[in-house]
Amino acid sequence: MLDAILKNKTLKIRLTVKGIATLVAIALAVALPELFHLLGRVTDMGTALGETFLPMHIAVFVVGLLAGPVAGLVTGLAAPAISFGLSGMPTVVMLPYMMIELATYGGVCGLLANVKMPVILKLLIAQAAGRGLRAIAIVIGAYAFGSPVNVAVIWTSIVAGLPGLILQWIIIPLLMFYISRKVGADGTD
Repeated sequence: MLDAILKNKTLKIRLTVKGIATLVAIALAVALPELFHLLGRVTDMGTALGETFLPMHIAVFVVGLLAGPVAGLVTGLAAPAISFGLSGMPTVVMLPYMMIELATYGGVCGLLANVKMPVILKLLIAQAAGRGLRAIAIVIGAYAFGSPVNVAVIWTSIVAGLPGLILQWIIIPLLMFYISRKVGADGTD
């Protein structure tokens, strides 16, 4: 979407805008889970709110759809790593899997950004690709460390995050619709 808005701008301006979009998305992807963790501490729910509503994912999907595959991929890799460095979440065990999953989300959304199809379908494709690669990475990791593969862990994470997936199916298409209406294809209000 940013490509359409910035089509008459120089490469330097386009890269600067996409770089800023990536930095803002990373900041949101780190800040939103912290808000959910704070609410979890206040309500004695711990990390369950974050695991249920998947707040980090939203910024990754949106930046991929707006700024393209590189912005989505970088955000998906950087946000979990920065969040881990600042808060210890996600846990060190889940960090690489989450980085793979979110990088896939952002990259796939970015690749599909200019494809003519409903946003919900773009999300479903990205979610399937991200969750699929995460599951494959978990299986590879289990074999690499000689651990038994626990399919229940993979399935449990999908079921636990179902409310977050549904929230993404509602919020992200609405947000993208709002943005596309607010900013015309020619970049004017």
